[in-house]
Amino acid sequence: MKQTAEQLILGLDYGVKKMGMALGNSITGTARSFDILAMNNGQPDWDNLLGIIQTWGIHHVVVGLPLNMDGSSSMLSKRAHKFARRLAHRLMEQRIKVGVSLCDERLSSVDAREMAWENGWIDDERAEIDDISACILLSSYFSDPSSVMAIDAIKAD
Repeated sequence: MKQTAEQLILGLDYGVKKMGMALGNSITGTARSFDILAMNNGQPDWDNLLGIIQTWGIHHVVVGLPLNMDGSSSMLSKRAHKFARRLAHRLMEQRIKVGVSLCDERLSSVDAREMAWENGWIDDERAEIDDISACILLSSYFSDPSSVMAIDAIKAD
């Protein structure tokens, strides 16, 4: 049986003020929280983000798409889509061959907060859980890789 090479997947829980990050392993199908990046009105420090992608040898980036419960777009999901398009464009400009896709992340923040409380990882309801949300995003991706959406498959508004 042929062994598939390990690939590192970066999960991003996009936000206007901060963005949670998680690293996933394609062989084990597991994810671990990595970091929370400060965002400037939805924009990261692009050099830092691209540097992380290169330094860690990321193979694919999965950006969370925060849809409404009925599956419709929200203002934040439109911004996340725009961010994913910009990320893909910047990677291409830098000749970094890393795919970028979107994955439905409905309720990941609710699940992350509940998980963090239950495990004693947080003791304040205002504690940051964006990196845990990114882990949940990657867990969804690993359990159903066909659930990801290509950036250009979604109509840009």
